[in-house]
Amino acid sequence: MPELPEAERARAQIEKVLGREIVFVDDRDTYVCRPHAPGEIAEALVGRTLTTANRRGKFLWAETDGGPDLGLHLGMAGRIAIDEAPHEPWDRFALEFADGSRLALRDKRRLGRALIEPDFDHVGPDAALVSRDVFRERIGRGTMPLKARLLDQKSISGVGNLLADQTLWQAKLNPRRPSGELSTDELDHLRRVLRAATRDAIRKGGVHTGEFISHRKRGAACPRCGTTLERATVGGRTTFWCPSCQP
Repeated sequence: MPELPEAERARAQIEKVLGREIVFVDDRDTYVCRPHAPGEIAEALVGRTLTTANRRGKFLWAETDGGPDLGLHLGMAGRIAIDEAPHEPWDRFALEFADGSRLALRDKRRLGRALIEPDFDHVGPDAALVSRDVFRERIGRGTMPLKARLLDQKSISGVGNLLADQTLWQAKLNPRRPSGELSTDELDHLRRVLRAATRDAIRKGGVHTGEFISHRKRGAACPRCGTTLERATVGGRTTFWCPSCQP
C-alpha cells in the first residue's frame, strides 16, 4: 500500500506536467471519481493548467490557474503514470495535455480517488513536516498503543503499516506501549527517527526499502541483534518487532 514516501514520489511525478494546458480529461470511472458525474471534472479542468503539486500525508492535490483544485489519492496500489502508453483496464483517471503528454492514475485495484476541491479537514499534520511541539501533543497522549497512534491519520498523516514498523524498530520503541507513557525525550527521538526513515524511503524508492522491512515474516531474526521477532496485531495491522531491542 502506498505510504508517505510513495505519495511524495507521486507528487514529484505530477510536477513534471505543471504549466501544460489540459485538453482532455478521462473521468468516466464513476467510482474513482465519486461523487462527480462523468464529464464534471473535465468541464472544470479542460483549458486550464496545473500550477502546483502538493501533498499532505498520503493525500495529493494540484492547484490550477484560477480553477478548482484537483485531488488525487493512490488508494491501495495506485501510482501516477506520466507519458506511459495507456492501460485501458487500469487507468482510472487521466489528463491529456496540449503538447501530447499524459498523466494517469493507474490503479489495478480501483481504490484510488480523483475529485475536485478535496477536503483535508480530517487529515492531521504531515508526518515528514510536523513540528516538535505538535508531534509531542498529538502522539504523546492517551492509552492507545504507540503504533496505532502513528497510524491514526487524524493525529499525523502519512504513516502506514511498513513505515510504522520500520520507524519503531529504528527508534527501539515497543509498538504496543501506551503512547501517553512516552517521555518528552522519547517523543523527540521518535520524531527524528520518523523523519529520517521517511527521507531514506523517498530517496531509495519506497518504504519497502527499509532495513527492517524484509525481515517482517514469521520466524525471522532482528537484523540488529539476531533475536527472533515477535508478531501480533496492533492497531488492526500485522506488526513485527524485536523483543530485545524494543522491550
